[in-house]
Amino acid sequence: MIHVDALPGTPQYAGNWEKTIEKVKNEAQLYKQHQLDAVLIENMHDVPYVQDRLLGPEIVACMTRVSHVVRSILPKETPCGVQILASGNRHALAVAKASQLQFIRAEGFVFGHVADEGYTNACAGDLLRYRKQIDAEDVLVLTDLKKKHSSHAITADVGLLETAHAAELFLTDGIIITGTATGQAASPKDLQDLSGKLKVPLIIGSGVTKDNIQQYFNTAEAVIIGSHFKHKGSWQEDIDEHAVENFMRRICELRGSDE
Repeated sequence: MIHVDALPGTPQYAGNWEKTIEKVKNEAQLYKQHQLDAVLIENMHDVPYVQDRLLGPEIVACMTRVSHVVRSILPKETPCGVQILASGNRHALAVAKASQLQFIRAEGFVFGHVADEGYTNACAGDLLRYRKQIDAEDVLVLTDLKKKHSSHAITADVGLLETAHAAELFLTDGIIITGTATGQAASPKDLQDLSGKLKVPLIIGSGVTKDNIQQYFNTAEAVIIGSHFKHKGSWQEDIDEHAVENFMRRICELRGSDE
């Protein structure tokens, strides 16, 4: 992942827009050098997050520029995607369309939940109609289930597999499961509940490290790495190139043993 520094208009923005762009360039170059399979761009530092109706045009504009920069650096065959927090799924689709990205990560696709930024309603019907309207049907929509940093008490009677099947019915392109917070590993039980029972790719969205990747390697189609690629394993820190290099070396070992 590329965690973009706080954007203009958000509480932690430091008046450093051009430096933000340069940092994004450097991270994209590093990921290109180490041959990552795909890259996801996210406005992680825009805390505290607001719901999608409060996201301003400045966020879309800045994320479009950032995404264009990253897309221009990565090889054409390397998929690139975007997520806009919080639940800025339509915004992300617009950015992806303008920047020629291949996917978005969407929150709240099916079933409502209460997140730290407030209540999030299901969006699948609206989101996929918008994708059709802007001629972005080549942009995949990968969807979180039982999103981290959220309460799911209102859907406690709906199991994870049932939620996943609802997402499939509502035409998700891929399902993401996570731990309860950023950097926390997905539950082995959650993985077991879904493994081999889905028609779409299963993606692990948090807590994956060099040391635990083997337990996901044969059951998930992809993993999303954020915190593990940072110094001290914290998303708030800068990229640690050694962590990226060591992780990709481990991936190569696993792929070699799987042949």
